[in-house]
Amino acid sequence: MPGWEGKSRGSKSGYGIFVWVLRSFGVFPAYFLLRLVSFYFFLFSSKSSKEAFKLFNKRLGYSRTASLFKVYKNYYRFGQSLIDKVVVMSGMPNRFSFDFDGEQNLREMVAAGNGGLLLSAHVGNWEIAGHLLKRLGTKINIVMFDGEHQQIKQYLSGITGERNVKVIVIKNDISHIYQISEALSRKELVCMHADRFLEGNKVKEVNFMGSPAKLPIGPFVLASTFKVPVSFVFAMKESSLHYHFFATPDQNNSSLGKEALTTKLMQEFAGEMAKKVRAYPEQWYNFYNFWQ
Repeated sequence: MPGWEGKSRGSKSGYGIFVWVLRSFGVFPAYFLLRLVSFYFFLFSSKSSKEAFKLFNKRLGYSRTASLFKVYKNYYRFGQSLIDKVVVMSGMPNRFSFDFDGEQNLREMVAAGNGGLLLSAHVGNWEIAGHLLKRLGTKINIVMFDGEHQQIKQYLSGITGERNVKVIVIKNDISHIYQISEALSRKELVCMHADRFLEGNKVKEVNFMGSPAKLPIGPFVLASTFKVPVSFVFAMKESSLHYHFFATPDQNNSSLGKEALTTKLMQEFAGEMAKKVRAYPEQWYNFYNFWQ
């Protein structure tokens, strides 16, 4: 598989420092501290910097100098996404604003009463997108890998309070499949990433930004098996205090067979993900060779 191991970087103490700065001084001082931390990662995280550089230089066509600046900004945007979700999810006083593009698509999905599958990627700020879904007034399940879940639990526990969602943890057994199936059977919304996989997961190659890349087949098989509505959802940062939420219309065509529908959904998801990467290149947070 690509060089991702199912865990996110960062430590509880590191998050704790930023939480203290946020509570004591606010968002912009935390952003200032983040510039120093981002520069450290820019200098010393050679493996992830190399992959980010290839994205900007080889895939997106920036010059070598511009690509280096983009790598630094990539780290900075990633750090901002962590800070922002702590602020928004904890209810700290803030001046964040949001545009909602396609929210009606999700409201129609909820109103139909059939549940649905919301697919996103490590592009933009998925935690904020998930938090904003509480506007829909329905039961929401968020699926995440065990390593990510433990990391999030460490720094959000006691900070954000009760979350308005149920977390379904992907483990080595298949218990999460039953939980997802049960949630869809109850006509609830299930939100999950569809861009990463672990060794042993079933994958399929799709065209992503002009080259073949592997995506996990599981999320798309769920959609084609349960015949539930599917929307691709992203929350992109457009300025220091503003986010743009996107949700596509239902992508599920129930007239297709299971295999054809799975393939169609995977390629359409890759296409939508590519649009977001090109529009917001610094917000691509897969710091490994995605095309390996």
